[in-house]
Amino acid sequence: MLSKTRLSGLASLVAFTAASLTAGAASATELVLSSWLPPKHAIVTNVMEPWAEQVAEATDGRVTVRILPKPLGPPPAHYDLAADGIADITYGLHSFTKDDRFLRSRIGQFSFIGDTATEASKAYWEVYGGTLDAQAEHQGTKLLGLFVHGPGLFNNNLRKIETPEDFAGLKIRTPGGYIADLAQELGVTTQFMGPGEVYEKLSRGVIDGVTFPVEALKAFNLTDHLKYSMEIPGGIYNTSWFLVMNEGVWDGLSDADKAAIEKVSGAAFAEMAGKAWDASDEAGAAFIAETDIEVYQAPAAVTEAIKAIAAKKEAEWAEAVAQSGFDGAAALAEMRAKTGVAY
Repeated sequence: MLSKTRLSGLASLVAFTAASLTAGAASATELVLSSWLPPKHAIVTNVMEPWAEQVAEATDGRVTVRILPKPLGPPPAHYDLAADGIADITYGLHSFTKDDRFLRSRIGQFSFIGDTATEASKAYWEVYGGTLDAQAEHQGTKLLGLFVHGPGLFNNNLRKIETPEDFAGLKIRTPGGYIADLAQELGVTTQFMGPGEVYEKLSRGVIDGVTFPVEALKAFNLTDHLKYSMEIPGGIYNTSWFLVMNEGVWDGLSDADKAAIEKVSGAAFAEMAGKAWDASDEAGAAFIAETDIEVYQAPAAVTEAIKAIAAKKEAEWAEAVAQSGFDGAAALAEMRAKTGVAY
C-alpha cells in the first residue's frame, strides 16, 4: 500500500503533467489555409500539403496548418482573403488582382524567363523577393513564398500558329496580366476566367483555346477540346504566384516559430513548388504525347513577333518600376542569367 506521502507526491506529479499538457494545448496555433485549386491538383498535394507538414514539424507541433477542402472565396479574391483576415493563409496568382499593387511581380510573368519551373521559381524568389523587395508590395500580409509554373504554352483548337497573323480573331482564355496584354497586341480576343471554368467554356465553343502550361491540359481534362499546342524556349509567358499569411496572425507567433516557418518557406518553398510543377509538366507532356494534340515549336517569325512586343512591354514595365527606385531592366537581366535563358 502506498503511503500518504507517496500518494500526495503522485497526485502532485499527475496534476503538474495535466497542467503542462493543458498549457501546451492552449499554446498550439492552428492556421487555416484557403485553397481554390482542385484537391488533387499537384500544387495542393505536392506543395501545400507537404509545406503544411513541414511547418508542423519545424515548430514541434506548436503551429499547424489546416487546408480547407473548399475555398473561402473565388480565386481572384484570395490575396485579400488573407490581407483582410478572413483566411490565415492563402496562395494565388498576382495577375488575378487587377490593380497595380503587385507591379514589380510582373517580372515573373514575362516571356522567355525559364525552361523549368524549378530554376525560374528559385530565380523569382531571389530577384523579386530580394532585389525588387516583394514584401513591400504585399501589404497586410507576411510573404512566405513565391513561385512560377512551367513555360507557358499557346493552346487552341482552330489552327496551327505559323505566322503572326494566325493569332488574329482567336478567343483565348488568359490569366490576366502580361500575357493578356501580349495576346491582345497579337490580335487575340482575350477572356478572363478561373482555371476551373476553362473546360466548360472550351467544350461549348465560347473560347477557342487557353494559355496554360502543359500540365494543365491534363489536370483540367482539356485534351479532347484542343488540337494545337505551341512552345517557345523560355515560355511564351509565365504566371507569378504568392503564398501569404495574414500580417496580424504572423505577428502573433513567437519569434522561434517565425524563424522555423521561414526556414521551410522562401527559397526552400520556391524550389519545392518548382520541382512539383516540373514533375507535373513531365507527366502532362507524356500524357499529351498519346493524344491527337500537335505540339510544336513556334516558327521563327512568330517568335520574333513575340520578342518585339515583349521588349516593348518590358521597357514600359521598367519605366514604371523606376518611379519607385528600382532598375527593372537589370532585374530582368539578373533573372535570365540565373535561369540561363538567352534573350
